[in-house]
Amino acid sequence: MAVETKTPFLLLLLILSLFFFAFLSPCRGECKFTANECTKVQGMFVFGSSLVDNGNNNFLVNSLAKANYLPYGVDFPLLGPSGRFTNGKNVIDIIGEHLKLPVYIPNFNDPETKGSKIVNGVNFASGGSGILDNTGAVAGEVISLNKQIRNFENVTLAELEEQLGCKSNESLKDYLFVVGSGGNDYSLNYFLGLTNNNVSLQDFTANLTTTLSHQLKRLYNMGARRFVLMALYPNGCSPMARARNPMTTGCIESLNRAALLFNANLRSLVDSIRLQMPGSTLVFVNAYKVIMDILQNPTPKGFGDTKNPCCEVGGTGTLCKMGGNICSKRNAYVYFDGLHPTEAVNIVLANKAFASNLKAEVYPTNVKLLSQV
Repeated sequence: MAVETKTPFLLLLLILSLFFFAFLSPCRGECKFTANECTKVQGMFVFGSSLVDNGNNNFLVNSLAKANYLPYGVDFPLLGPSGRFTNGKNVIDIIGEHLKLPVYIPNFNDPETKGSKIVNGVNFASGGSGILDNTGAVAGEVISLNKQIRNFENVTLAELEEQLGCKSNESLKDYLFVVGSGGNDYSLNYFLGLTNNNVSLQDFTANLTTTLSHQLKRLYNMGARRFVLMALYPNGCSPMARARNPMTTGCIESLNRAALLFNANLRSLVDSIRLQMPGSTLVFVNAYKVIMDILQNPTPKGFGDTKNPCCEVGGTGTLCKMGGNICSKRNAYVYFDGLHPTEAVNIVLANKAFASNLKAEVYPTNVKLLSQV
């Protein structure tokens, strides 16, 4: 009789123990993660242009915006010329390291980006692309921001649900959604006259902001909750812009004025769109200010050349010549080619994005605190 009495008691004790540990475990949840089970961020999904692209254009036959050849990647021995528009890591790579992600985010167009390789995120960005669908036509084949979001929705989302074993509205809250787009909408659209000539800069920018807000809401409706929005860079100070305006001694103010106008709208959007997306958190990274601070006061930050590209650029003044000459002190240069910053600048920008406490640099908080929400 004693044995019969004890058996149900032990069984009840076991059930209660399992119940107790299941609900107190910091890693509990319905989704099955293959890495970083106890971290607040499982990975990143990245959308945008060449400043965050890590190789999607390599797979576009007719694209003129590619960086899959040396000297790109010269300081990235692990991956080499992978399609990143810099000499080493781009800003996404470095933010991923801060988040302690186990791998570099794979690009969507790579046939190998499938199965378990997508559980820490996917990069959909495309050099030369923009918020508007007609941006980047002069660069040949590009993937617009709308198309990038469709790729996420129609292809990656279902596969991610299969890998994690749960619906996207449960899993996507554990990812950061990084969006860095808009610069090409000016340089490869508005200022080329591809838009109606009667449209003012203010109206064009307002349309860009409205379009982007709709795109962010699409991601939100799929389950995204944490967003990092990258401001436009001061492209009027780039070697490409200076070379195309040789009579101007300083930065090209028309380009910088457009960037500042867009950035002001983007910062305001962080506040206004949150009311329309309950439960969301957005961070605005003021890349314009971070890079302009380097340009205006380079020496304390270890930079020496703020005007010239480190690499020998081709005919358009934008991209490096294939196999062309490069500078030896790349950490001292702000620009690697005619438009894109060196890894040294990307490190400064990523560090600021991740940990700055200045609202002039990150608003309303930084990526580190966003990752802990």
